[in-house]
This record gives sequence, C-alpha cells and structure tokens, in this order.
Amino acid sequence: MTYWALNAFFLGATALLVLASIVARKKPRWSAVGITMALLLVMTAVFDNVMIGVGLVGYDSSLISGAFIGIAPLEDFAYAIAAVVLLPTLWSLLGRRRASIDGSATNRAHPGDTVGTDA
Repeated sequence: MTYWALNAFFLGATALLVLASIVARKKPRWSAVGITMALLLVMTAVFDNVMIGVGLVGYDSSLISGAFIGIAPLEDFAYAIAAVVLLPTLWSLLGRRRASIDGSATNRAHPGDTVGTDA
C-alpha cells in the first residue's frame, strides 16, 4: 500500500465529516482553521525535514510519489491537514458542554463548608 493510499483513508474520513458539518450547519470557524493550518504546515515542513535529515525516519522510495518539500515527501503533510480540519469539525458536530445559566454546573461552596479557613 502506498502512502497516498493510506492517506486516502484519513483524508476521506475528514472530507465526509466536513460534508456532514456543512449539512448540519455546524461548521467550524474556517478562518481559524486556515491560520492554524498554515502554522502547522510550516512546522511540519521544518520538523519533518530535520527528522528525515538526521535519519530518525525514512521512507520506502517505491511507496512515495516523488514530490518533496525539502527532503520530506509530500505525503507527510496529509496527516497535518487531516488533523487541523478533522478536530474542529468534530468539535462543532459534537457540540460543546456548557454550564447552565443558573450556575448549577459550577463548583459552588455548600452551606457549612469551611473554604478558606483553618478549621
């Protein structure tokens, strides 16, 4: 199996969840996703090149496309893209837990508690 075939699973699942979020009208803030993606792709380029350069990781040349950013194969960037898009999409689809308006979900002192005293 090539690295692109493996990436197809991750990117395909991500694409399906993005479509589900669009249909459900629960989209993440794409501007924040874009900024995060730009930063993460730069960091991935730097650190992948360092790791490959020092021999920490290597790739079977018959399983990569031959396209590189520095010495890092292009396939390496699919995981960063999938993570940056997948996590906020799941967050928006699954919703966030919110404290209730009356504050019952917060940690309030109960009558008789001795908070802040040396009792």
